[in-house]
Amino acid sequence: MKPFYFAILAALVWGIAPVIEKIGLKNIEPLSGVMVRSSGIILGVVIMSLCNINIFKSALKADPKTMLFLFAGGILASILGQIFFYNALKQGEVSKMVPIAATYPLVSFLLGLLFFGESFTVLKGLGMLCVILGVFLLR
Repeated sequence: MKPFYFAILAALVWGIAPVIEKIGLKNIEPLSGVMVRSSGIILGVVIMSLCNINIFKSALKADPKTMLFLFAGGILASILGQIFFYNALKQGEVSKMVPIAATYPLVSFLLGLLFFGESFTVLKGLGMLCVILGVFLLR
């Protein structure tokens, strides 16, 4: 399957998840919600590993630097980011909070320029201006 289609599928799944999570957050504190959500991730990873033992073996072969960076990414995105997102989602409108939280590509774009020397193009600049304008319009 082409990367474009994987990205579309990710967008669909990530678009559905906050709606379900907003309903789930109705009767629970955001931090507790992150704990419950993370438990679902752990269960999913265990099932995935049992279905394909090569995934588990491959993870065990990863070098310490790889493990450290992926572990740090998990803490940042799946714990810290999720805590901030759940607080926003519980208190705000899903139609505003999700698009604002989804502006993370702007941060990644700027860090990509800074740390990886990625190219800046007029089209990328215009795209980022559109993201900023979108946040301004939603606030």
